[in-house]
Amino acid sequence: MGERKGQNHYYPPDYDPKVGSLNKWHGTHALRERARKIHLGIIIIRFEMPYNIWCDGCKNHIGMGVRYNAEKTKVGMYYSTPVYQFRMKCHLCDNHFEIKTDPANLDYVIVTGARRQENRWDPTQNEQIVPETKEVQKKLFDDPMYKLEHGAKDTKAAEDAKPVLGRLYQRNTSIWKDDFEANSRLRAEFRATKKQRKLQEDKDNALLAKSSLDITLLPESDSDRKMASLMRLHSAKSVVEKDRDRRSAILTRPALPSTCTGEPSVVKVKSSGAKLNRNSLGIVKRPASSTVRSLTSKASQVEQDLTKKPKLLLCNYSSGSSESD
Repeated sequence: MGERKGQNHYYPPDYDPKVGSLNKWHGTHALRERARKIHLGIIIIRFEMPYNIWCDGCKNHIGMGVRYNAEKTKVGMYYSTPVYQFRMKCHLCDNHFEIKTDPANLDYVIVTGARRQENRWDPTQNEQIVPETKEVQKKLFDDPMYKLEHGAKDTKAAEDAKPVLGRLYQRNTSIWKDDFEANSRLRAEFRATKKQRKLQEDKDNALLAKSSLDITLLPESDSDRKMASLMRLHSAKSVVEKDRDRRSAILTRPALPSTCTGEPSVVKVKSSGAKLNRNSLGIVKRPASSTVRSLTSKASQVEQDLTKKPKLLLCNYSSGSSESD
């Protein structure tokens, strides 16, 4: 804190008034490290970014209000106003950028190392009241006809704004005529809203505790309610139907384990009077070739011969003869 050395009242015993101030006696500057380049006309200051920029080195965005230690240098004059230039280093890379003041347009101009993010607009488009520029002021002073036209435009704008201003004035008068009543109404609305919000928070906390969750629940909407009503989280079958299906599966299951080995067993389904045929089972008969037809006919003939009853042959046998007829 070198600036305090010149303000305190302590003078060391070996102080010589011929040297000058206490800063000269101690060999320091009042600005300390900020004045380390003062012999070059440079002072270190704390500079705040006036608008959003893009760094040319790392291509990153630097927002308005970011502060840097900048080297302040006087580079010229605009009439009687000095023009200063600030040089600083990007905090994200090794790039340096320079910005200087623009007193003519009341703005800052980027010299090198960065580019401005263009998000400017015309304030007159937002119906804002802006001060007149120097050119307009000069015309108003020198040109009487321009002054008359300018005054007519102002009068027309005031006439157009009168109805809006009147409605705003009447609204403010009707609402804020009784300050106590307006304040009581606002406080009642606030209490009702606070109570409703407290009930919703308790409901959400109970749901989170029941579900063992630690998340932030968003407010419900009509689309969420419709989607929840369309979803079915329970089973499609009731308990009675599940028991009935389980019993039918047990009844149709083979009783002996041996029937399940070897060839695949055929499950007989008991139906109440329903007759099973080829069409109901989905069996399609393909047309057979001539060879297949002959083999099928022979197989059917053999099957018919086997199914016929065997004939009994009666023979006479006599014990006295050596031959039998």
